[in-house]
Amino acid sequence: MPSPAAATHRRIEFPGSQGAPLAGRLELPATEPDSFALFAHCFTCGKDTVAASRISRALTRHGIGVLRFDFTGLGQSGGDFGNTDFSSNVGDLVAASAHLRREFEAPSLLIGHSLGGAAVLAAAHDIPETRAVATIGAPADPAHVTHLLGDRTTAIERDGEAEVRLAGRTFRISRSFLADIAAQPQAERIARLGVPLLVMHSPTDDTVGVDNARRIFDAALHPKSFIALDGADHLLTAPKDAEFVADILAVWAFRHMRRTTGS
Repeated sequence: MPSPAAATHRRIEFPGSQGAPLAGRLELPATEPDSFALFAHCFTCGKDTVAASRISRALTRHGIGVLRFDFTGLGQSGGDFGNTDFSSNVGDLVAASAHLRREFEAPSLLIGHSLGGAAVLAAAHDIPETRAVATIGAPADPAHVTHLLGDRTTAIERDGEAEVRLAGRTFRISRSFLADIAAQPQAERIARLGVPLLVMHSPTDDTVGVDNARRIFDAALHPKSFIALDGADHLLTAPKDAEFVADILAVWAFRHMRRTTGS
């Protein structure tokens, strides 16, 4: 049963894939962690989104330490977002796992929300300790985010870069960003993931349609599982939805990690 004791947290910093310092928050259970997880946030979001914070804290009640951090150029992290792309996000995840490996223990569970889900699917191959991967509202292809750019895509292609308004904030998006997300061999990565996969998605997600979950699930080999997040929105703003995701994640991850390690 989850421990009723209070969890703790640490603010940490480590160099990202482009050398800039990345700001992270390590959520720790009240007792010695059974394992560690790495959480990747959604596109242009940050480590302190409702989903990231609630899920991370809830997982500590199951004995899991969770590192969440701001990707380069976002939140409290250094660097220029305009110079980043999907590949640099994947590199940031690998850098975060290296920090955990050095200071605590390498993450055995990778969790990604929205585009962060696509990123953990890509990063898993470069984090050898990975025992399980879970996605939440993730696109099947990173190029899915182009629909968020709307008619600004034309300006980006024409001028090399353009400012785009996303979630009430302005971001500079470059042509190289578009080229990078278009070149990702995501279906191949999913097919050769090599570890258990949990796909979680709301059937009523109006940001990343649930058909993306089907495509991820179909591309993956067994063992794989799908959980429908009935009634949830894309950002999991309702506390009960984040709690549900965390509880399912913990039970599922421990089952597969025990099977993989033989314990």
